[in-house]
Amino acid sequence: MTAATQPAVLAETHGAVCTVTLNRPDKRNAIDLQMRVVLAEAIEAAAADDTIRVIVIIGAGPAFCSGGDISTMKRLLPGQALDRVPDGAEGDSGDLDRPQPVLAAVEGSAYGAGTALAAACDRVVAAQDATFATTFTNVGLAGDMGIFVSLPALGRYRAGAPDADATTPLSAAEATAVGLVDVVAEPGEALAHAYRDAQRLAAGPVQALAVIKRMLAVAPMTDRFDALDRGGGLSGRPF
Repeated sequence: MTAATQPAVLAETHGAVCTVTLNRPDKRNAIDLQMRVVLAEAIEAAAADDTIRVIVIIGAGPAFCSGGDISTMKRLLPGQALDRVPDGAEGDSGDLDRPQPVLAAVEGSAYGAGTALAAACDRVVAAQDATFATTFTNVGLAGDMGIFVSLPALGRYRAGAPDADATTPLSAAEATAVGLVDVVAEPGEALAHAYRDAQRLAAGPVQALAVIKRMLAVAPMTDRFDALDRGGGLSGRPF
């Protein structure tokens, strides 16, 4: 099977953990429109499976994700661009708003959309030599893949954290210092470390973890007393 005919996204389940792999290593896992749709479908399918308790996202080959596939981009008329909006929304950070914990295991570079994808995960394990950069402005873009949601979310956006136009790469250590990365592993060991974390989470109380995840997502945008009610189960409002 040639690179052109290989699936752009792979999903493989071992026990209660589903591994979703960005599978365009020849393109350093650059994301085109079709890949965004397939990625969203893979995550949705994993989230809908009651036997899957944790989702781990990785990249095939030496890079996690080099960003959007520039070779597939072209200037569009306003009407054409609007027609692409629904498909373009597929695979953004909102697709990771699932009950299960979602982990990213980052080896190599996570640039542009790759940084947005990693930042949208609940936990990021990065190899010591991994690098992160929001390189959208290098190609004249403001940002996509939910970057304006994923960076500010869950308290990750701190002083010194990458802005949407920060083109200078951050090392794994620098990304950890600003809250983008949770754990730094030895080169080549990010996936193994993420799997250990995934197994630990999979053995935990799945419903409690889902509530914690949801509360951390909504609490910063909620009135403090409403957040207390929701956290205590007093309001009776569904998440």
